[in-house]
Amino acid sequence: MTNTKIAEEVQERLAVITEADILVGIPSYNNAGTIGHVVRAVQAGLAKYFPEKKSVLINSDGGSTDGTVEAVHKASIEDFHSIFVTHNKRDFLKISIPYHGIPGKGSAFRTIFEIAKRLSVKACAVVDADLRSITPEWIDLLLRPVIELNYDYVAPYYLRHKYDGTITNSFIYPVTRALYGKRIRQPIGGDFAFSGDLASFFLEKDVWDTDVAKYGIDIWMTTTAVANHFRVCQSFLGAKIHDAKDPATDLSGMLYQVIGSTFDLMEIYHDVWKNIKGSEPVSTFGFRYAVGLEPVIVNYEKMIEKFRLGAKELSSIWKNFMPGDLHDFIHNELSSVPAQSFNIPDDVWAEIVYYFALAYHGKKINREHLLKSLTPLYIGRVASFVIDTWNSSAAEVEEKIENLCISFENKKDLLIKHWEGKTDLKGEK
Repeated sequence: MTNTKIAEEVQERLAVITEADILVGIPSYNNAGTIGHVVRAVQAGLAKYFPEKKSVLINSDGGSTDGTVEAVHKASIEDFHSIFVTHNKRDFLKISIPYHGIPGKGSAFRTIFEIAKRLSVKACAVVDADLRSITPEWIDLLLRPVIELNYDYVAPYYLRHKYDGTITNSFIYPVTRALYGKRIRQPIGGDFAFSGDLASFFLEKDVWDTDVAKYGIDIWMTTTAVANHFRVCQSFLGAKIHDAKDPATDLSGMLYQVIGSTFDLMEIYHDVWKNIKGSEPVSTFGFRYAVGLEPVIVNYEKMIEKFRLGAKELSSIWKNFMPGDLHDFIHNELSSVPAQSFNIPDDVWAEIVYYFALAYHGKKINREHLLKSLTPLYIGRVASFVIDTWNSSAAEVEEKIENLCISFENKKDLLIKHWEGKTDLKGEK
């Protein structure tokens, strides 16, 4: 079952621990500046909300060179009385272990899953190492639905700046909601909880030498849980504030692997999603409140320039699988309108995404080239969203995202019709 190499001294510690009730995993790579805070928040959360449970923290590190592992070892709460009026202190077990395999978050998760299974834990949570907004309450909100209400999977529900999380808002949430019928707002949020049974189920899947081991692990976990009928819910965690990432350096590779994983999952679970119509809410726990958010700086004019350059260079690829009217709209109309009037409507964006999924399914174009050619279209859609929501409140933005999701649900018949080969991909009989 397991091919992960776990150091001998770690195996010895696990043998001494024998079993545990709760495991919290923190995958990391060069997060020395933030991981100490995350460890202390986890420790405080476990002490406050689960004092009678035997808990273990696992840091699964990808070879950090900035002192991340040392920061984990040093991080601790010495004076609990400064945090809690009363508490029942129980030993806090903490292990840092390097993971092996393909570099990426998924490989780190695999190590966490394997240790969870080895210790026969009842509930497991995973949180990002770069979080600056995590509080002890997150641990309660993530784990309690598993421990007390027998949920198998708890997704996070954050409030984020309207221009943060654009891959989620413009692609992952609308697509997964339309496909699988569950309104899980943050399918790739990064901070999750799951039952020990689901962790073992994840381990048995043959994905650990694929792109899932890089950026695709979050959407893979969410989809796998939903498609296999595990009990799923979400918990409101407040604001998600984390280390800023440069879209110019991170976007293309992350987009390629997250969307590639989403399309691969469509192949695996076609028999599940083809019969689902509409969507329904999932149980949501936690007290919803307004939060202050850090601004996200965007330059929509530069984004439109990138879109137009891509449209000029990649039009010949898109022409292979897009209907003529859709291709002409992208290549001609959007290339000439003033920046302030640039707009990719919701239904058009849904069609674009579905035609990419169909082209991926049909294997008529090299899949890597296909997925990478989506990047300028995605940037164009984000620019359109920025222009449309420039003066919108958070509530108004959420309403626009809801309308986008409905467009994806309404266009799903197009996807099903072409997927099953009832018409040619470009609409010809």
